[in-house]
Amino acid sequence: MPPRINIPPVTRVLLIALVAQSLLSAAIRYRQWSETASIVIPYLTLVPQLSLVYPWTFLTSTLVEGNIFTLAIACFTLYQGGRYLERAWSSADLAKFLVIVSLVPNVLTFATMVFFFTLTRNERWTLSTITGTIPLQISFLVAFSQLVPAHTVTLFRGVVSLRVMRTPILYTGLVAVLGLTPVLSRAAVWQAAYGFLASWTYLRFYKTVFPDLDSSQPASLRGDASETFAFAEFFPAPVKPAVAALADQIFGILVAVRICTPFSAADVSHARGDALPRRAGGAGGGAPGGARAEAERRRAIALRALDQRLNAATSAAAKQPPQPAGPPVETQPQTSTQTAMTTEGQMLGETKFDPESDSSKN
Repeated sequence: MPPRINIPPVTRVLLIALVAQSLLSAAIRYRQWSETASIVIPYLTLVPQLSLVYPWTFLTSTLVEGNIFTLAIACFTLYQGGRYLERAWSSADLAKFLVIVSLVPNVLTFATMVFFFTLTRNERWTLSTITGTIPLQISFLVAFSQLVPAHTVTLFRGVVSLRVMRTPILYTGLVAVLGLTPVLSRAAVWQAAYGFLASWTYLRFYKTVFPDLDSSQPASLRGDASETFAFAEFFPAPVKPAVAALADQIFGILVAVRICTPFSAADVSHARGDALPRRAGGAGGGAPGGARAEAERRRAIALRALDQRLNAATSAAAKQPPQPAGPPVETQPQTSTQTAMTTEGQMLGETKFDPESDSSKN
């Protein structure tokens, strides 16, 4: 029997939509190909000058890749990342996260392209195609940084060792470099930057988190006030103080316009595991070893949730009655050894001792 590939429902729909829309885009561009004209598909991909009459492209353009190289990378990352997050969170939480990190970066990138067109009057800005899974990929990296902040990725048999918290910044830099080549469009770097900010903001302030069953956290706790997930933690140590100061200023502005809500002392205390409050937007430190303890606590919570889901799936599978693979035991033919033993038992069973009959003969 061939091995069964178990893909959760939201991840499965995501992969099907990605492959279907990418193949459809490739077929349309192949039929309309011309040596002199640049082909755009405004009803499938987001083009600032042409796609306003197709509002669904603000969401669906995220699942369209323009070449086989980026499509292969997208399928691999969405399969691995989507499957992991859907099992760690839930299908509903993953679907909500995907909508936010697809829609918000595309809208902000659209506004950026229009802004540069207003400054330069160059139509290349408004004719650039906003498409691709870059916002989803960097959002998955941010989500992994929240779930396993102390995890280290080892590449090339230990030659390269990298913390998960550093991957979003490195990914953004790689996209910026590839944006200078024909592989990616000029909108890609903005998609990466806005995807990073949108996913971190949602996970930091808005997402309903899984409660710690060993503490008195309320079930409706939102956001992540832990110091390991502060914005400055994504950057190298030399620039952390400057990033933390800038993050504090921006956070104060967002609080003033009521976009973000500051964490209460209780939220920060639960997140850090002690009673020492700190500012939500910065990257200040707590007690020695507090970051490592918080990272291990979060990792244990994530593993516990995943273990509970796997146990529930195993229990449901065990409740199903197994299908008989052959005839029942009572109808199965007996082997020659069993037949011989049965015959011998019957012969021995015929030998009996009756004292009354023996005395009458005398």
